[in-house]
Amino acid sequence: MELTTFWFIAIAVLFTGYFVLEGFDFGVGALLPVLGRDERERRVVINTIGPVWDGNEVWVIAAGGAMFAAFPEWYATLFSGFYLPLLLILVALIVRGVAFEYRGKRDDPRWRARWDRAIVFGSLVPAVLWGVAFANIVRGVPVDAAGEYVGNLVDLLHPYALLGGLTTLALFVTHGAVFLALKTRGDIRVRANRLARRLGPPTAVTAVVFLGWTMVEVSAGAAAVALAGAAALALLAGLAANRVRREGWAFTGTAVAIGLVVVALFAALFPNVLPSSLDPAYSLTTANASSTPYTLRIMTWVALVFLPLVMGYQAWSYWVFRKRIDVSQIPKG
Repeated sequence: MELTTFWFIAIAVLFTGYFVLEGFDFGVGALLPVLGRDERERRVVINTIGPVWDGNEVWVIAAGGAMFAAFPEWYATLFSGFYLPLLLILVALIVRGVAFEYRGKRDDPRWRARWDRAIVFGSLVPAVLWGVAFANIVRGVPVDAAGEYVGNLVDLLHPYALLGGLTTLALFVTHGAVFLALKTRGDIRVRANRLARRLGPPTAVTAVVFLGWTMVEVSAGAAAVALAGAAALALLAGLAANRVRREGWAFTGTAVAIGLVVVALFAALFPNVLPSSLDPAYSLTTANASSTPYTLRIMTWVALVFLPLVMGYQAWSYWVFRKRIDVSQIPKG
């Protein structure tokens, strides 16, 4: 396997991990005022992701770093052309992180309510904009012969991209509801399970329409089509498991579905990394956007040493905080 292909796959894996893990974070944050009816319940909802949300964000940092080092032309064009959406995502993530840390600093309902709204904002905005961004990456954007983005913000907000944003939002919120049903006991668990049942059908329809449109839009190959079909089946299996309150299998189903959606998008994209909507000859590919072979070799050795350590540590942290929680563990007052 060529190192350019290896690093394309590595970046796809990093984004897959990010969307699967941060996806339920975003869903939980968006559902905070829906499933948290009083302060103790809201603390339960936040505590389900409290030990892991910041570790989940490491995946996107690693993905961005790998993109910068392995495919600098892709990184430069993407981050300049998508500057405003990516800036909004960054601001939302910062606001959300601050809100998690500061909401409990004062015993004041209005203080906590403001930070709760910040958590919702910081969860909804990235959930939508990541879908918009990836839909544009797969479909293609105005890139000229010099590899420069020559469009504007309006060029990124076409119906296909907006459907992509709606799809990631629906998937993440459903994923978050299933995660809350898995991680809690009592009334919150029951309400989360019921909410996931209600969200399931529209989420499945939205995801299937988006994946179908994608496969037609980019004339995807058999591998991408098969992955998209597998994603749809995994989502349906997860929703079916949720209906019989098998939360572990339900969460596995939604996690696999989100992961396969991301993999299907990368499979449909390859060997391009950023197609040009002006002329296919202007597209950035794994060949013309990559770093030197020496750089890729050094990166590969570093990744082979450190990536298993990071993944092992994160798996250990999930194991430590694996048990369910409920309001009885939250002190009154």
